[in-house]
Amino acid sequence: MSKLEQVLILEPSGELKFKGPFTEVVTSNLKLNNPTDKRVCFKVKTTAPRRYCVRPNSGVVEPSSSINVSVMLQPFDYDPQEKNKHKFMVQSMFAPEGGIDNETMLNMVSDKMWKDADQTQLMDSKLKCVFELPPEALENDLDAAKEAKEVAAVPPVKPNIPKPSPEAKRPVTQEATVAVKTVNVGSSASDSEMKKVLDECRRLQAEVSKLQAENAQIKDDGLRQRKATPSDNQTFTTEFAPVAQRSAIPPVLYLLAAVILGFILGKFIL
Repeated sequence: MSKLEQVLILEPSGELKFKGPFTEVVTSNLKLNNPTDKRVCFKVKTTAPRRYCVRPNSGVVEPSSSINVSVMLQPFDYDPQEKNKHKFMVQSMFAPEGGIDNETMLNMVSDKMWKDADQTQLMDSKLKCVFELPPEALENDLDAAKEAKEVAAVPPVKPNIPKPSPEAKRPVTQEATVAVKTVNVGSSASDSEMKKVLDECRRLQAEVSKLQAENAQIKDDGLRQRKATPSDNQTFTTEFAPVAQRSAIPPVLYLLAAVILGFILGKFIL
């Protein structure tokens, strides 16, 4: 048995248009006209019930009258490149015969009534949803979507960390450490310490000069004794061997003075 043709006239008949921007609720109106002499029950259904509010979503259209249905689209982030598949369907059927008032009839238009109805007596019409944007808003959304895709396509940039040079990896040598320490300590030395070192050098020089004078005096005494007793030259030579050794004391003192001076200067520098 063929399906009954829809008796209600829908305005619009094939599309529900929603004009953006969609940052707030957008309403599209649907008009249901009943050209017959009978009351017609209707019910509005959608494939996206969470995205829309419909007022009224069911009711009764009196003979030769009409009713306006408001379809309200909830705010959402609109993507112009996303394909819209939302649809609406208006089901209808003739109201039961009899003297039933409008209030009772409205109470009868329930889900149970639609489930218990003869499916061969049901009529329906389908509408698809169309989202429209003003030209300026559409251009802005397209540019934003393009920029988002370009940003997503750009690979992450790896940080360019320079490698350390061979000179930077080279360990610090002991000579460099000593040199740095010498500069640091030398720069922080006080004038009083320098004066002490100079005084110590003068004292050592005086002692060396004194030892040189004593050594010269000893040599002169030895020459006089050799001239007075020539026969005892060999003996004097043997006996004065210690004196000759004594004459070697000044170099030792020189070495000792150099060691002391080096130790003081080393302490001052380090």
